[in-house]
Amino acid sequence: MKLTVVGCSGSFPGPASPASCYLLEADGYKVLLDMGSGALGTLQQYTDVYDIDAVLLSHLHADHCMDLCGYYVARKYRPGGPAPRIPVLGPAGSADRMARAYDLPLDPGMHDEFDFQVFPSGSFELGPFRITTDLLVHPIDAYGLRIEQDHKVLTYSGDTGICDGLVRLAKDSDLFLCEASFHDGRDDAPEIHLNGREAAEHANRAAAHRLVLTHIPPWNDPERTLGEAQGFFDGPVELAKPGAVYTL
Repeated sequence: MKLTVVGCSGSFPGPASPASCYLLEADGYKVLLDMGSGALGTLQQYTDVYDIDAVLLSHLHADHCMDLCGYYVARKYRPGGPAPRIPVLGPAGSADRMARAYDLPLDPGMHDEFDFQVFPSGSFELGPFRITTDLLVHPIDAYGLRIEQDHKVLTYSGDTGICDGLVRLAKDSDLFLCEASFHDGRDDAPEIHLNGREAAEHANRAAAHRLVLTHIPPWNDPERTLGEAQGFFDGPVELAKPGAVYTL
């Protein structure tokens, strides 16, 4: 598996990064993990947007899904004819949410461009990947993703507060891409996000091999977040950065 960080800014795009979007590739198959605000433009630095085979939406906050609207336009009005329909998997209500965001009637909405599917319970196959989802802790339905291919494991937290489900998903992951939106000692809103220490503690409980901290809002100090995590995880820990590539 090859993972490219397209955008890793938390809550809204920052001066150097779009909001959440990650390009995952294996055996010629390309999947987007989230498509947050600003992601579509930057994505074009890394791939032809018509080469994407599927999109996975962890949840329906704008910083994780809103650039699907622009992607709808790109696929529907492509010179030479519409691009083929591709699957978009996410929480229940994804199709209606995106139609409303672009002020479309719910029927047909974006159904001609995207095959909207609700995440199955348990595990499922998508291209060369085996994917397991779990509903985590957030103000709306938000899923973490465990993605396996050729005996390698990537876990993506999406957005979550403290929860055991995240530890289960990340068990023995080769790469754990985990949100760390809050600062320890400053933010105390429960069941919304993790801070760097909490992300590291989840990674340690899961015996993950490598921790990459992501979803850091522009108003936070990334180095402080990294410092909060260090010492609470036994493996290597680093900050996600746009353009970073990880090969598993």
